[in-house]
Amino acid sequence: MRPFVPETEWTRTFPAWPEQEFRHALIVAAHPDDETLGASGLLQHLHAAGTTVSLVVATDGEAAFPDSGAAERRELGRARREELARSLAAQGLPVEPVWLGLPDSDLTAHSHELVDALRAHAVGADLCLMPWPEDPHPDHQAAGRAALAVAPDSAHCWSYPIWLWHWREPDAAGIPWHLGHSYRLTTGERSAKAAAIREFTSQLRPGPRGEAPILPAEALAHFDRPVETFFRQPPERSAPVARFAELYDGADDPWQVESRWYERRKRALLLASLPRARYGTIVEPGCGTGTLTRQLAGRCDRLVAFDPVPAAVAQARAAAPGADVRHGLVPDAIPPGPVDLFVYSELLYYLDETDLEKTIEASVAALRPGGDLVAVHWLPWAPEAPHEGAAVHERLAAHPALDPLVTHLDEQFRLDVLRRR
Repeated sequence: MRPFVPETEWTRTFPAWPEQEFRHALIVAAHPDDETLGASGLLQHLHAAGTTVSLVVATDGEAAFPDSGAAERRELGRARREELARSLAAQGLPVEPVWLGLPDSDLTAHSHELVDALRAHAVGADLCLMPWPEDPHPDHQAAGRAALAVAPDSAHCWSYPIWLWHWREPDAAGIPWHLGHSYRLTTGERSAKAAAIREFTSQLRPGPRGEAPILPAEALAHFDRPVETFFRQPPERSAPVARFAELYDGADDPWQVESRWYERRKRALLLASLPRARYGTIVEPGCGTGTLTRQLAGRCDRLVAFDPVPAAVAQARAAAPGADVRHGLVPDAIPPGPVDLFVYSELLYYLDETDLEKTIEASVAALRPGGDLVAVHWLPWAPEAPHEGAAVHERLAAHPALDPLVTHLDEQFRLDVLRRR
């Protein structure tokens, strides 16, 4: 067995877990005890807050000691199921695990079965919690990737590392520290977690042939912290148009842009921040229902607006009859220019890396020298968004062809106006 990294080497701190309400959390574990080691405090917190918690365990953990024969593995699998039941009771979690019974230490070879089995359990989840997909254990990797494959577009996805703390160095490449957040356990949660871990006796004692325990004292030290660390798992692809079409199917104004104070305040500040009273050509990608489109139309000679959702295009055309409202999606629908003002409201963070880069570069290329680009984005991370809003603004501010003119930052959104050199 490779040497464990001492707990004293892990001194990194993270922002606090972003507090919000969840209706249904799907928790995926590769083995019985993963969820307790990595996420017990958070699970207790979610349950206490009224979140419905579902737990799916991919394997019985029967291959913890590889030299065991078939009969020994069956007995260990049975024991580990009982241990998890006692552990959940110790945490005060009235959860009945779903056992998939896939082969322990061989999940990668059964990834298609795992994805198929998880798909039904992910329906309706607005939080998906899974092993870190790059955790240095192949079963954890398979479980994390399968959970990501079935998570609903509207679900927040987070992962919990386990063997990272044992087998990776703190300065190792490829660890997404910038996506890390920590949940701080209460005294009661920490005590319940310790009691729950003690129930996994098969992992705490030597194996049947005197093998070292799976969880020796130096490993357990990582899970006796006052905090649990989670990595946000943003989607890798741009938010699907079908997701937004679904929102318009459910409501004419899914973001309540006419009535919500957040939307009204954001819109007023955006319009007040424009450095010119009037522009020649304004382009508004992702125009939505056209509320902002209507107001921008009074500030220019020509307005081109577009959106990928037909229902939104129809509303925007009715709201701003003098504008040229089209069906289109960035980056392909960006006109070649010259453009005097681009307006990006709550759009750029929904783009994956490729689409974001193309959209920014196409917009800058279309802007005439002295033209402006305004961007405003909500700061909380939307589940469908590959990027955080603040990071998108930093990207724009660092562009060599753009000079910042106006920056507004509050607890809800950031707004920037930049000028083309």
